[in-house]
Amino acid sequence: MTKINYYTEAGLKKLRDQLQDMERVQRPIISAQIGEAIDKGDLSENAEYDAAKEAQGLLEMKIAKLQTVIMGARLIDETNIDTTRALILSNVRIKNLSNNTEVTYTLVAENESDLKEKKISVDSPIGKGLLGKSLGDVANIETPRGVIQFEILEITRS
Repeated sequence: MTKINYYTEAGLKKLRDQLQDMERVQRPIISAQIGEAIDKGDLSENAEYDAAKEAQGLLEMKIAKLQTVIMGARLIDETNIDTTRALILSNVRIKNLSNNTEVTYTLVAENESDLKEKKISVDSPIGKGLLGKSLGDVANIETPRGVIQFEILEITRS
C-alpha cells in the first residue's frame, strides 16, 4: 500500500523534476557507460561494466522509490487551511521559554523539510509538538536533553 504524503505545489514539482532528471538524463548516461564497457570485450573481468551495472541498479531503485512517493503524493489546498492553529504550511514564530530566543519555522511535509530554510517536518519532535496549537499556547517538546517549552507567538501563512 502506498503511503500518503502531503506536499505543496513547489515540493511536488521538485519531486517530479528529480524523477524526470533520473529518467531522461541519468539513465541514458549509465546506459552509454554500459555500452562502452561491453565494447571493451570480456565482461567477466571488466570492472567498468560491473560498476556501471551497479550504478544502473541503484538508479532504477531510486526511480522506483520516487515513483511510489509521487503516486502517494497529495497536493495541499492552501486556500482552506485554518489560520488560527499551527498546521502544515503554517509559519510559526515561537519563543523558547528557557532562554527567551525566538525563531520562526514553516511546518512542511517530511520530504520538504530543510533546516537551512527553517522548514521543519510535521513529523519532527518540534513539528509534532506545534501541530494544532494556537496563539499563546505553550508546546512541551521532548528532546534528548529533556522537555523544552515553546510559546506560540504568531501563526501566519506564506
